[in-house]
Amino acid sequence: MDEFMEHIIQDLYSAETQALETMPQLAQRVQNDQLRQAFQTHQRETEGHVKRLEQIAQQMGIEVEGETCMGMQGIIDEAQDTLAQLEDGQLADAAIIGAAQKMEHYEIAGYGTARTLAQQAGQTQIADLLEQTLNEEKATDEKLTHIATSSVNPKAAQS
Repeated sequence: MDEFMEHIIQDLYSAETQALETMPQLAQRVQNDQLRQAFQTHQRETEGHVKRLEQIAQQMGIEVEGETCMGMQGIIDEAQDTLAQLEDGQLADAAIIGAAQKMEHYEIAGYGTARTLAQQAGQTQIADLLEQTLNEEKATDEKLTHIATSSVNPKAAQS
């Protein structure tokens, strides 16, 4: 169980650091101001997620680095391939939202698993830190859905 938790924390750390590297590139392409602002907010939150994972790793007595999250790497590669084929505009914004939500859903699954395992192992403080990040990831996903359905996707459908 300890080795599995170590793997999950390292995988999440890699996923978050990859997301941090990618977010500015995605935000640069965004045309919608509300979406750009959501990316900027989430980038700051993600910096906090990385710090929490470092805190968790310290509490567990493990190295936070050591894994490369292949899942996040694949999601990012797919997003970059898709965006390379699109001109900037509403359709690209819709594609960016889709890519960002794939990233969020991957992280939600990872944090949910880690939180549940920590709870079952009686590691309440670690579970609470993971729950905090999980809630932020879910809120970001909901915000992206709202931006997509209220503004970006209808405009993309008209273009």
